[in-house]
Amino acid sequence: MIQQIYPTPDHHYEFELNKDMHFAAAHHIPHVDAGSCQNVHGHTYFANITIGGDQLDDSGFLINFQHIKKLIHKRFDHSLINEDDMFTSNSGMEFPTTEVMAKVMWEIIQSHLDTLPHQPKCLQVFLRETPTSYVIYRPKWNRS
Repeated sequence: MIQQIYPTPDHHYEFELNKDMHFAAAHHIPHVDAGSCQNVHGHTYFANITIGGDQLDDSGFLINFQHIKKLIHKRFDHSLINEDDMFTSNSGMEFPTTEVMAKVMWEIIQSHLDTLPHQPKCLQVFLRETPTSYVIYRPKWNRS
């Protein structure tokens, strides 16, 4: 079990859900400034996803924890991240740095949340690449 206290975003929602998960994946950063990270290498990523909302769905969930896991873990676990559609579609995010990965994860989750009638919001993605390095992505609309 991951036991970590994460920085939390300020928000006005009645409910806040947090889902922790980890996944193993490889990537490389094909840019001269990346140094040795230009070579394919792997990480065991640890992620915390924060979702907020005021209403629950018909089954009493803000979102089922398993849906979040399927969206992220199933997609990225044991993969070469560079080969994911988000990084091969010329989306402007072609380098799968931890910063870009956190934003992509937010986009994947929020796209799913936007389909739900009770409209929960992904408030934050915390993504740890190594024991000493992590990124937090919060969308601009969420800033106080």
